[in-house]
Amino acid sequence: MSSLTDLSVHELHELLIKREVSAVEVAKTYLKRIDEVDSKVRAYLTLTPDQALAQAEEADRCLSRDVEEATPLTGIPMGIKDVICTCGVRTTCGSRMLENFVPPYSATVIERLEAHGAVMLGKLNMDEFAMGSSTENSAFYPTHNPWDLERVPGGSSGGSAASVAARTCACSLGSDTGGSIRQPSSHCGVVGMKPTYGRVSRYGLVAFASSLDQIGPITRDVTDCALLLNVISGYDPRDSTSIPRDVPDYTLSLIPGLEGCTIGLPKEYFVSGLDPDVERAVKTAVSALEGQGARLVEVSLPHTEYAVATYYIIAPAEASSNLSRYDGVKYGLRAQGFKDLTDMYKKTRSQGFGPEVKRRIMIGTYSLSSGYYDAYYKKASQVRTLIVQDFRHAFKDCDVIAAPVAPTSAFRLGEKVDDPLQMYLSDIFTIPANLAGIPGISVPCGMDHNGLPIGLQLMATHFGEQSLLKAAYNLELAMGPWRNWPAV
Repeated sequence: MSSLTDLSVHELHELLIKREVSAVEVAKTYLKRIDEVDSKVRAYLTLTPDQALAQAEEADRCLSRDVEEATPLTGIPMGIKDVICTCGVRTTCGSRMLENFVPPYSATVIERLEAHGAVMLGKLNMDEFAMGSSTENSAFYPTHNPWDLERVPGGSSGGSAASVAARTCACSLGSDTGGSIRQPSSHCGVVGMKPTYGRVSRYGLVAFASSLDQIGPITRDVTDCALLLNVISGYDPRDSTSIPRDVPDYTLSLIPGLEGCTIGLPKEYFVSGLDPDVERAVKTAVSALEGQGARLVEVSLPHTEYAVATYYIIAPAEASSNLSRYDGVKYGLRAQGFKDLTDMYKKTRSQGFGPEVKRRIMIGTYSLSSGYYDAYYKKASQVRTLIVQDFRHAFKDCDVIAAPVAPTSAFRLGEKVDDPLQMYLSDIFTIPANLAGIPGISVPCGMDHNGLPIGLQLMATHFGEQSLLKAAYNLELAMGPWRNWPAV
């Protein structure tokens, strides 16, 4: 039998309900794996072994009482991005500002996972306040890509993707504001989905850009992604942006064959600057989908070239507002040795925030300031509407859009850290989906000449997760299950 840490969530579930293995045994195996390899990968910021074993014991009691009570996540060890509040467990957002913050409540997604018997192994590293594309902006340490420890895992959910690839958790949760689930999933060779904005509750997600942030699953395969999405989706009255809409059983979308499905290829995404290995892998994957019965058409998303500029006005503007709460008064870091209240604010924010967060707060504050609001924020909001209309028009001609996730595979640690613009451009293919609020998924589709993973991005119209999962599942059927994991 494969090592327990090599198995998918649904494979582990089968063993657990047959009582061939206990949830405690699975949890201990994962904790041992973390002990062996996480000193190299550095995916975790906080480990919760005692809580994990207590939850695993409860899962075993549930399984022994009545297997029918068990859910597909009962006894499954997970990691949680450290931007999601966990009651009684430190939640740092990868920042010195919240280094010792322990939330008094849990996010809705955590409550739902706990109700389904999931086991939390710990909290995962990330770019500070989810601002970054490489997890090098963490205030504590960078996470390393399990495929090549000299390279980035992507960001901002780098710890979430790296932990799944390194087999230090069976699945994880990340958050995606401009590609922060899909890009690291592509770089680490795992499946990652950003659901439709409003499909998953943001209550308890520490805000970066409230009109863009969305929580989503990172998993070994598409089946696991559907299982996790079933649990975390659904209306939450505590989140004013949550949409009251029934949640389908996403696993029912996992059926062979794409007859009647039209896949659009946006001409603006296949441009110069796209790495030849990425282009080859993406085109091979698209051909595989065609082989499953899909019809291919070219579509146009003409405002794609403005997406990065639009995002880097809207997101920092919202961040400037959201991060104003970190002032040293109510919670979080408070600087010492201040003269008065203004001095305390200044010193606390100077010491508590890292360079990238400060950069975005300044950009955002500038774009919202008197005299510049119309020129920047208002104009960006208008362009955002044009991007939404581009997708709406494209989806009249296709069911799913296929494109690269990122222009290249994982780059080297330190390679772009001093060039913010180059770092920002690594999100050029993922940002438009966030601006439009549509769902997107990254599915492994090949390797580059250095043996690094490459992902295919699929996007669908609002609440089109079923179409995405069906197409992604058929890609796995056509290309064979992704069972190629790094040795670390």
